[in-house]
Amino acid sequence: MENQQTGELISMTYTWTIDNFSKLKTQKHYSDGFVVGDFKWRIVIYPKGSNGKQYLSMYLNVADALKLPSGWSRYAEFTLTVVNQFNSDKSITIDTQHQFSASKSDWGFTSFMPLSELFDQNEGYLVDDICIVEAEVAVSKADIKVLKDRETAFLEQELQSQSSDVDSMKFSEASTAHTSLCNDQMVAFQDYALSSDSVHTNNGDSVHTSIGDSVRVQQLSIALASPKSDRQVLAYQETDSPLGPPIVEELEKDFSSPVGELVDFRGLGKIDKAFVPLLEEVCLWHPSLISCQRRRSRMFSEWAFTALGRLLHFLNTTKVKDMMEDSCVHDPCEHLQVLWDEAETFRFDLSWLEPFVQSALGMKKFGESEGLVKKLREDVEALETEIKRLRDRLAIAEVDHEVAKRDLAKAEESFGQANMNSKLGYGRH
Repeated sequence: MENQQTGELISMTYTWTIDNFSKLKTQKHYSDGFVVGDFKWRIVIYPKGSNGKQYLSMYLNVADALKLPSGWSRYAEFTLTVVNQFNSDKSITIDTQHQFSASKSDWGFTSFMPLSELFDQNEGYLVDDICIVEAEVAVSKADIKVLKDRETAFLEQELQSQSSDVDSMKFSEASTAHTSLCNDQMVAFQDYALSSDSVHTNNGDSVHTSIGDSVRVQQLSIALASPKSDRQVLAYQETDSPLGPPIVEELEKDFSSPVGELVDFRGLGKIDKAFVPLLEEVCLWHPSLISCQRRRSRMFSEWAFTALGRLLHFLNTTKVKDMMEDSCVHDPCEHLQVLWDEAETFRFDLSWLEPFVQSALGMKKFGESEGLVKKLREDVEALETEIKRLRDRLAIAEVDHEVAKRDLAKAEESFGQANMNSKLGYGRH
């Protein structure tokens, strides 16, 4: 893994060595996370291809997408490479850029290279069942600094205005690690504060962000630590060539909360309109939810009720079958746990809600048990079918055995007791 800073860029090359590649059972396979400019990334591959295509699919993925606030976005330029272990000149590299967001947290290539070429032992891409993949990612150093400076300024201002019972949430430099909802919401607030219309890529195209206002990102060009002249660098083109497919996004179920019209909620702050009916209902049942926020600042109350609204919206719109889905990118149980932790941060009395949350978190284990029962039932049915087949064969074998015994008895009777030592004779008396 190589880290480097060049001008306004921070770039890093991450090397992923995949052992026992041909024995991978999962449809999707993920690398460990790696950090570039305080952003966590990982590589996603489909070792058997995706969408029925006989091509290796490979994407760059935002590893911490579930923990980021609604409206987040980040821009990156990157290359993906499958290393040729026989001849580095034949390594395959494709480059692109993308504005990552909650709805587009994966970006890359559905048809990176033919599986037949990858698995050909004579080609050099798979040696001793080892495949080596590289990702080089570049982000703007200036954007990271602006993000941190704005976050620091806003958080310091907010925390200075808090009452004494909020003093325990004092700002520290560690808060820039985005480990609480306060930090996450501040990132979203900064995104809205930037008023540019679009993100410009190095080819002059505009990439629009997913939030109301857009973030302008400087034109980036990946600065490489070592020359790539010895590799097949395949720039994106709209072509039928299997090595240059259009860049496509990987579609996953999005469990993020809606970002719609903001309306005033009881004078405590602007809250997403979709959350207000749910909040009104639970506050009618539990007035302490309102009273515990009366002495807080408006911004703090907005964060608090937004967090509670996101949690209620998830519980109100997510079905039992959704909680049983097995997804490495958007795990609904993990997302619910994050929403619950965020809501608890604001010191609501949620003892009335906890049983429902814990029940929902247990749905995945229930689904796993249901899956195990289903598999065992299928195994029993398969064995019963095999027993029936063997019994049929045994019945046929028993009939054949009886016929063979009768034929043997007849043959022995007609054969008689011949004297094997007697002479054949020629008619002599």
